[in-house]
Amino acid sequence: MTALPNTSDREQLLAELAARIEQIAPDEASVRQALGAVLIDVREGDERAAGTAAGAIGIARATLEARIDAIVPDKDTPILTLCGGGTRSLLAADTLHQLGYTHVASVSGGFKRWRADDLPLHFDQFDADSAERYSRHLLLPEVGAAGQVRLGKARIALIGAGGLGSPAALYLAAAGVGTLTLIDDDKVEKSNLQRQVLHTDARIGMAKTESAQMTLAALNPRVRVETREERLRAANVEALIRNHDVVIDGADNFPTRYLLDAACRRLKIPLVYGAVHRFTGQVSVFDARRADSPCYRCLFPEPPTAEDAPNCAEAGVLGVLPGIIGLLQASEAIKLVLGIGTSLVGRLLCFDALVATFRELRLPRDPDCPGCGANVEFTGYEDIARICASR
Repeated sequence: MTALPNTSDREQLLAELAARIEQIAPDEASVRQALGAVLIDVREGDERAAGTAAGAIGIARATLEARIDAIVPDKDTPILTLCGGGTRSLLAADTLHQLGYTHVASVSGGFKRWRADDLPLHFDQFDADSAERYSRHLLLPEVGAAGQVRLGKARIALIGAGGLGSPAALYLAAAGVGTLTLIDDDKVEKSNLQRQVLHTDARIGMAKTESAQMTLAALNPRVRVETREERLRAANVEALIRNHDVVIDGADNFPTRYLLDAACRRLKIPLVYGAVHRFTGQVSVFDARRADSPCYRCLFPEPPTAEDAPNCAEAGVLGVLPGIIGLLQASEAIKLVLGIGTSLVGRLLCFDALVATFRELRLPRDPDCPGCGANVEFTGYEDIARICASR
């Protein structure tokens, strides 16, 4: 296979190839294809997932020598090579010449020009809108077409459509998560707007779930947004989060967090925890599917008193801080859906906005944890609610 050298040698090689290999415009290639020429797209699979020329056969340039005989055994068959911009297709055409193929041409301008000329396109797993919308994901080998399909099938529940839920929901919707369930019983207030970026001044007094649904639909109408305008309680916690792949904790009170943690453990749903206070925030993942994962009560065995843990309305919060923490939660959720990277299971990531530093603390599973300890017996969500109420 012809390799590309660097700088001036590379330019010289391309000039030589351009002088001896036929180059044709995409419209001429489309005509020849209709007359029986084989069009081969030599881009990588992730590139082709964002769209290719209709009728093209995808063979990555790196595998062209090994695969071409099986696909085009007759060396006199007319072949057209196509890439992104016209460089790799020249190299592929040269390779085919060296292999003995007698009628080979390269499509000048590549797929970019093919698409610009409004010639027929094909999308393996996405329509044109999806392929363009998620094109930067499709270019990532860790995501690609298969990963984007997984995102499109995922169901993520967000507890709270406020400071943490706002940035998390925005980026999960933008990423193409198939279904987002927003659970919140609150209304939009003017004091929310400093940090809860899902909402607008014109929606003051509107249910946060309704306001959030409007914003997310405008951002990505392909995402299904389900709303639950109710408070998470002992009586409804399992019903609200069941059948979701990931739950994001955007709650602002301990009773909700303790109930959520217990339900996620029982239902084996990963819980992405986040919290903010004044200028600091923290993120972790509690994944009950893993034997080594701690739970929320390994971090806070018993709920603190109201005096020890004032909420944002009492202590204040820097407006951008929930955005930073909420985005980290969205990142963890996407990694969990895709099965990539290393999650924050067993680690507590702490951020201090005043000094712009991150600090990571080990958070091992506590064998004596009142939530997930080996000898703990679950006695019901009402008991958990009473523990919190007593504090």
